[in-house]
Amino acid sequence: MSKVDLEAKIPNNVDLGGDRRLQRALEKWQPRFLDWWSDMGPEGFQAHDVYLRTAIDVGAEGWAHFDHVKMPDYRWGIFLSDPEKDRTIPVGDDFGKPVWQEVPGEHRNALRRLIVTQGDTEPASVEQQRLLGQRCPSLYDLRNLFQVNVEEGRHLWAMVYLLHTYFGRDGREEAEALLDRRSGDADRPRILGAFNEPITDWLDFFMFTMFTDRDGKYQLLCLAESAFDPLSRTCRFMLTEEAHHMFVGDTGIGRVVRRAIEIMKEHKTEDVRAHGGIDLPTIQKHLNFWFTRSVDLFGGEVSTNAANYFAAGLKGRAHEKNYDDHVALAGFRAMDVLQGGELVSEETALRLCMNEYVRDGYIEDCQKGVDRWNKILEKEGMDFRFALPDRRFNREIGVYAGFHFTPEGERIDAETWAARRSEWLPTAEDKAYISGLQEKAVLEPGKMAAWIAPPSKGINGQAEDFEYVRA
Repeated sequence: MSKVDLEAKIPNNVDLGGDRRLQRALEKWQPRFLDWWSDMGPEGFQAHDVYLRTAIDVGAEGWAHFDHVKMPDYRWGIFLSDPEKDRTIPVGDDFGKPVWQEVPGEHRNALRRLIVTQGDTEPASVEQQRLLGQRCPSLYDLRNLFQVNVEEGRHLWAMVYLLHTYFGRDGREEAEALLDRRSGDADRPRILGAFNEPITDWLDFFMFTMFTDRDGKYQLLCLAESAFDPLSRTCRFMLTEEAHHMFVGDTGIGRVVRRAIEIMKEHKTEDVRAHGGIDLPTIQKHLNFWFTRSVDLFGGEVSTNAANYFAAGLKGRAHEKNYDDHVALAGFRAMDVLQGGELVSEETALRLCMNEYVRDGYIEDCQKGVDRWNKILEKEGMDFRFALPDRRFNREIGVYAGFHFTPEGERIDAETWAARRSEWLPTAEDKAYISGLQEKAVLEPGKMAAWIAPPSKGINGQAEDFEYVRA
């Protein structure tokens, strides 16, 4: 197992002390990162003690330490999973050859773009969630928000390490630019659309961590299959931390659903809003929005870029070991595309369908979360059921962008879409209602806002009234 240096200015298991030039470059970047955190990190709680887990190792057991820490003092470090002995390239034209420990010249630009795009999402989400602490439903949730935020900051460090180490001056300039862009900024927006969407309430936050962070999981799974071994090892350890982010979203939505059911039963009505809850149709509308924004993140259904990444071995499919053919040069996939305004099935070469294969796995994974919420409803005797919209619904990227479909996938005209849009997606009224529920933060230990049920258990076995965040 690799040696972890926790006493260094930048904790790491990459022998940073053995490369003084790289160490100086990263230590020069560190103050700019802290300035960015001060300006764009969680507002109003930087001096509070937060019960955070901090990565201290890359082993399967005991990789994290829990304690109260002020967020600016969090030990953002560089951790790569241990190398796999004799690892070979898992996909593409060079399948079976030894993986690369350096960046091949012919793939330099493409690899840098992949790393920059992944890195750009990490600070973006922190910026999107910057003001949520002031509306938190409990100390438990506040702590989870901050845990997600500091780990996104560490994932930024992971990508910056790769840029500094393997891409010279270009990489250093890209690392600087990651701190210059801003989520939602008209002049300096983040690279991907979903990371410029405002997150102004906790239902959006739970949906983001459920659906958009799950997209992040699948992007990391694909990059973990890369022939560039340092990128693969970096992403494998990031996946360890990413699981908690999706847990926050999955269980958070489940708790909102539980509370809605409690209100319906207590007051014998489906008018949950009259009693301070979030009604099930409004939850479904938020599900529709964030699922579709996240589905867009996988890119076009037919993609030359994805084919080229796969052929070069830069990026594979999630869980590549589950496929029989890791070269994918032969065969076709039937794809639904629009021709003359009509949906037709078209045979498409496998390599051009890589985004769609990854999207398949993502949608299947999302469905499991929806099934868990539906089990809550079923157990409580409710007739309502949540459903993922069809992958054609509300798309802004890919072959379905510019056309309109119902959540069931039926093609409709623009007039019908305009007339029924408010049935399917959150309205300004919906947003105003939810925002009104969350005007004041709930900061007393053990207390919970009226619109959400308590968690089933505390973080790291802590009691219900544990002081997760304290002034």
